[in-house]
Amino acid sequence: MREDNQIDCGFSKENKWFRYRAAAIIIEDQHVLVANNDVSRYFYSVGGGVHVGETAEDAVRREVFEETGMLYEIDRLVVIHENFFLGDNLTEGMQCHEIAFYFLMKSKGTKQLGKNRGCLYGAEYMTWIPIHEISQHVIYPSFLAEIVTILPLYPKHIVTKEDTIIVVEKQI
Repeated sequence: MREDNQIDCGFSKENKWFRYRAAAIIIEDQHVLVANNDVSRYFYSVGGGVHVGETAEDAVRREVFEETGMLYEIDRLVVIHENFFLGDNLTEGMQCHEIAFYFLMKSKGTKQLGKNRGCLYGAEYMTWIPIHEISQHVIYPSFLAEIVTILPLYPKHIVTKEDTIIVVEKQI
């Protein structure tokens, strides 16, 4: 149970973990917004777990506000991602399966952010990375660097297994 009495759509049993996630692609002035925290050695997309009874669209707007302090509107769905990976941090040693909807958010014309909250791993930090430098950073999901340079016009279905992309061109 979360502090706000909401339950994320996800579960774990024995060494298996599943989560339904909504994530944002936020681009301002040729920079993409990513997050990191005190524990992770990589950047990741802004977003989080969808609550039971919540749509992915509502979840991404909520998560963006919680993490950035800013209200962003959705432009369009860009990717549906099925991700199979070995866990780290709180999911260390677990076989993980995540389904995530990635939404492009409408530009606000500014990189200014409001106050953000922490995460399960302590403090969480928002960072604007220039798109032309994104491949120089460790960012998950790994397809994010390519997606932000050439945003697809129609949603793509991407499947990764332990950071290997096995389906990339299936458009929905």
